[in-house]
Order: sequence, then C-alpha cells, then structure tokens
Amino acid sequence: MLRLYEVMFIVRPDVADEDADKLIAGFTAAVTNGGGVVKSVEKMGRRKLAYQVRKFNDGNYVLLTIEANGAVVLELERRLRVTEQVIKFITVRIDEEEKRLAKLKAHRGVRRSAAAPASAPAAAPAAVPAAVPAAAETDEAVQAIV
Repeated sequence: MLRLYEVMFIVRPDVADEDADKLIAGFTAAVTNGGGVVKSVEKMGRRKLAYQVRKFNDGNYVLLTIEANGAVVLELERRLRVTEQVIKFITVRIDEEEKRLAKLKAHRGVRRSAAAPASAPAAAPAAVPAAVPAAAETDEAVQAIV
C-alpha cells in the first residue's frame, strides 16, 4: 500500500552543489526503483542548525515528498544512515494528516452552509415581549417548585 511521506535530510555544508545533486538523484532513484514515486524535491538551501551536529553548525536542507510503501522507506532510511554526506534526517508520514485536514475542511464546509441561511438579516425586529408576569404568578411558580 502506497503512503505519502516527507523525508527531510541535512547534507554537510562542505559538499559541492553538484555532489549534492548527485546524492539527491541517487535517493530519488532508490525510491523509483523500489516502486515508489517522488512527488517533489525541494532544496531549501544552507541554514544554521539549532545545535552542533557532527561538528557542523550549518547544513544544506533537502525535502523529499514521496509516495511509497514501507519497504521502500526503510531502504531509503538505510541509505541515508550510511551516506557520510548526510548528517541528519527524519521521515514523517503525512497521509494521515492530509486525511484529517480534508475531513476537517469538509466538516467546516457543512457547518458553514448550514449556518448561511440562519445568518440572513431579519426583515423586522421581533415584537416586544409580553408584559412581565405579576408578582403573584411568580410566587405561585416558586411555591410549585419548592
């Protein structure tokens, strides 16, 4: 069963752009050879890391969005782990989140369409309420409750 994943990995800052492109091409080939589909590749550029990783303070971020089964993702993670140029990576399954957001949007759409007729402006203000009940009627109501 194919599922949607985001794989973000950080490449060492001393790797040349051509080598990083070859690295990305190798990872996308691993996904496609395994029967998966690469939806998008986003090179986010060089950024400062939140903390030092393998004696590096910054790195080149790359985000892959793939559609694949679990075996392909495991193979991709294995390749990321053994590749020396990759200093950090994370894989997140996003199909459940997209399904939840679609359900939420559908629910909001139903709620808005139901609320639209009710929010139409009234033709005239409502009539003044009837006179306040007399004190005797109020006392009788209190006595009935007690």
